[in-house]
Amino acid sequence: MSKELSIKNRKITDSVTLAITAKAKKMKAEGIDVVSFGAGEPDFNTPKHIRDAAIAAIEKGSNGYTASSGMPELRQAICDKLREDNHLDYKPENIVVSNGAKHSLHNVLLALCNPGDEVIVPVPYWVSYPELVKLADAVPVYVETPEENGFKYDKASLEKAITEKTKAIILNSPNNPTGTVYTEAELKSIADIAVKYGIYVISDEIYEKLTYDGHHVSIASFSEEIKNLTIVVNGMSKAYAMTGWRIGYTASNKEIANIMTNIQSHATSNPNTVAQYASIEALKGDQEPIHQMVKAFVERRNYMVEKINAIEGLSCRKPEGAFYVMVNISKIMGRTLGGKVINSSMDFAEYLLDNAKVAVVPGSGFGTDNYVRLSYATSLENIKEGLSRIEEALK
Repeated sequence: MSKELSIKNRKITDSVTLAITAKAKKMKAEGIDVVSFGAGEPDFNTPKHIRDAAIAAIEKGSNGYTASSGMPELRQAICDKLREDNHLDYKPENIVVSNGAKHSLHNVLLALCNPGDEVIVPVPYWVSYPELVKLADAVPVYVETPEENGFKYDKASLEKAITEKTKAIILNSPNNPTGTVYTEAELKSIADIAVKYGIYVISDEIYEKLTYDGHHVSIASFSEEIKNLTIVVNGMSKAYAMTGWRIGYTASNKEIANIMTNIQSHATSNPNTVAQYASIEALKGDQEPIHQMVKAFVERRNYMVEKINAIEGLSCRKPEGAFYVMVNISKIMGRTLGGKVINSSMDFAEYLLDNAKVAVVPGSGFGTDNYVRLSYATSLENIKEGLSRIEEALK
């Protein structure tokens, strides 16, 4: 009898984002004054009308199982949202509600991939993309999206990465970690490639409401051909400050939706029932809290970008969406700071945490070592204090 544990799953790496955040929290618990730029969640409370809807569901006893793919009322609310916001016509049978957008992505990749299939992943990437691809027995194929190109795919590099094994392209706009937002013309170019080669597009649109410059467009909205090849992934966490409620969803063709529903029925049953009632209210109720949150993020983003570009050795581009800034630290590489030689983004992150009591996320977690990521999902006061500490630590 073999006692060897899973070879595949032993190779799955921990999230660098969570590791840095955990270390910062541990230091805070020890009474150390740490400014953290690591968090990937809004620092706002879930709006009151959404919380009230959850409390009402609990008091009413609406706590039982629901359909594996989510309550019909919630799936219809999602269809209404997609029609109004994204010009996409779906029926509830096309929608699968899951335990967060990360779970939705996991379902998508399990539904699409066979062993050896290739999935194109942009670099820098969100930390979980490669690992989720590997969990589906597929192979991540990395395509560089350089800063000088706005951290975006270009047609030549994208087509060069396509082989007969290519199953899907991961597209994330607005993007984590770069804040990049693709224009309609750029999305149409990607759509043309996907249709030409018959490749699926996994369109992660979780940050769509947090778009500051330009406007969000869903790649699935261009034609029936690209819509049939696209799996739209979205959720409640970022737009409605509902990270811990764990509600994500997908919109896809019926065949893919059925496979995901069957996978989920055995893996997790239904998503959290009370959170589903809260999500219905979020989608159908007052949207003003989103506008207030976006207004705050714009102010924070503008301050952070201006300050970073004024610090010697650091630079960044202005993100169009999400709530992250990718800071270029290439001029810091090789320097000695506080007796520590900075040879990597992890070295730099550790130096800042140990010496400036500031937590940032090393770019190595996103596949690019000349950067660190800072989140402005924290108060303007914290941003000012943290950046002042960084500036002092680099003098």
